Amino acid sequence: MSIHRRLLTAAALFPLVALLGLAAPESVPPAPGADDGGIGVVAQTDAGAAAANPAQDAGTSDAVSAAAVLGGAPDGGLAALAAEPGMVPPAPVPSREKAPPIAKVKPLAKKVDLLARATLEGETLVVKEKGGAKKRLTIDPVLQASLTKILRTYEVPYGAAVVLEPSTGRVLALAEHSAAQPELRGLPVRAVFPAASVFKIITGSALLEAGVTPETEECFHGGKRRLSEKLLVDSEKDGSCYSLAMAMGKSANVIFAKLTSKHLTVDALRRMAARFRFNREIDFPVPTDVSLAAIPEESFGLANTGAGFGDVYLSPLHGALVAAVAANEGRWVDPVLIEPEGPAPLLPAEGEPVLTPAVAKDLTTLMETTVTHGTARSVFRERGFRVEDAVGKTGSLADREPFRDYSWFVGFAPKDNPRVAVAALIVNDPKWRIRAPWLGREALRLGLERLPAPVEVTAPASAAGKH
Repeated sequence: MSIHRRLLTAAALFPLVALLGLAAPESVPPAPGADDGGIGVVAQTDAGAAAANPAQDAGTSDAVSAAAVLGGAPDGGLAALAAEPGMVPPAPVPSREKAPPIAKVKPLAKKVDLLARATLEGETLVVKEKGGAKKRLTIDPVLQASLTKILRTYEVPYGAAVVLEPSTGRVLALAEHSAAQPELRGLPVRAVFPAASVFKIITGSALLEAGVTPETEECFHGGKRRLSEKLLVDSEKDGSCYSLAMAMGKSANVIFAKLTSKHLTVDALRRMAARFRFNREIDFPVPTDVSLAAIPEESFGLANTGAGFGDVYLSPLHGALVAAVAANEGRWVDPVLIEPEGPAPLLPAEGEPVLTPAVAKDLTTLMETTVTHGTARSVFRERGFRVEDAVGKTGSLADREPFRDYSWFVGFAPKDNPRVAVAALIVNDPKWRIRAPWLGREALRLGLERLPAPVEVTAPASAAGKH
């Protein structure tokens, strides 16, 4: 049975090893011939070389040291800056070019790998604790198996796909596979991947708060692969002009760098990153790396970071949660992996405000352009596999020695009534079969099939006027 058009039935729920990726549904969508994965950008950290959550072992002195490296206020200002959650990395952020953290990533410890410990009971994955207590996971076994099968079939060197319900935070899939390191597990929660242009979501949010509108135009030239200070100065050579929305959609690096330089302070970008939970722990039953973000004081470094070329790393789980902020009208909702006890369903969470609803709406407009006119347009227009009213952001970059092609997609759908938010991450060799925007589209499409829209119940016309 193909997963293109039909859902797997309950009868297809075979043994747990199959559902977690050791076997899978009968077929997967064909690989695309080409993929618009976004414009290359750079980021860095060494979360993979640290413990599962580096913030747990990082003291105030480490944070102050990190602040000193970034540059900060003198006379005790460093300690004050470090005391504010997320304002500085909880540990030093090393160079991706010199010591890429993915090179040191290790498997998740078995005792905290809840999916590996889970067993299938009916249509639910259950984890047995000491004493016989059972915890029901929010994971949808069919969706988990389908996405794992895609990653395995296309033999991705490293790949992860996360699907969650934005309003409640329920995590529906934490799929992963590594052909390069078959024993590796835990990729969805590891922040060893450069955030790349996904960080433009944070920059875009800060620009919107600073008064830049989706329609604001900026002109530019060059900067497709790298930036220079000369490109940030308005010039007669600036022959192309994009609105902020189009700049997000096409991942225009120079425009984001110029707008960062003109409208944002280092404090504004740091605070926005902190609100989106960079440099902060994420509460989750599976230990999750802190996504480190170094926001430098120096003006060109700040502009570079605003464009996505900075020292910033992101876990796939965190990527889905970043997209979910816009889906939740600007609110952060913590991820949930354990179903509540009893028959009562998990209700939408209150959430912590990150953006105002107005800014979140404008951010959604920016992200929509990625799908309608930007770097993911061709993937989302593929006949037979379209996802209506999807929004998102791509990102991509490459390491040189050894070569690694990182690609991202984060997003949600439908735009006006979000039901699923996703993150897709793939690290490829020079020859590749799929990239993240294609996988992200499949995660959205299959997730929406597994979590259909609620049915509106209306009274029949014959009942009109009756009480």
